[in-house]
Amino acid sequence: MSTVSDIVRQRELFRAEEQHSVAEVARKMTDLHVGAILVFNGDQLRGVFSERDIMKRVVVERCDPERTPVGLVMSTDVVTIDELASLEAAMEAMQSHNCRHLPVTRGGQVVAFLSMRDLMNFELAQKTEEIHHMRAYISNA
Repeated sequence: MSTVSDIVRQRELFRAEEQHSVAEVARKMTDLHVGAILVFNGDQLRGVFSERDIMKRVVVERCDPERTPVGLVMSTDVVTIDELASLEAAMEAMQSHNCRHLPVTRGGQVVAFLSMRDLMNFELAQKTEEIHHMRAYISNA
């Protein structure tokens, strides 16, 4: 059975600090080609800032992105998952908490960030490989 660590192993952890401006963090997210980023205060996870937060809490509320700290508009009700959890457990956590991103922990420390897209891409790659093996078996039989 595959675990969360099978997907996020060797992946760099992108992060922002809660005092950084929304504009600064949005530029960083754009440069990194990510839709969400973890927000810390030093080593402590404080929240997740996503494209959805930009729309709901910055654009709609007409906040100035250059002056608004990301810590004021990020999502703070964050659910984490251990790196040894199954992919099924990660999918269930995302579904039950209505989120698309999970900080991944090891020994209580955040070590990675998992997205719904990561899960889908991993599952698709595995299914594609299974089909390839099945076709090879059938053509050799």
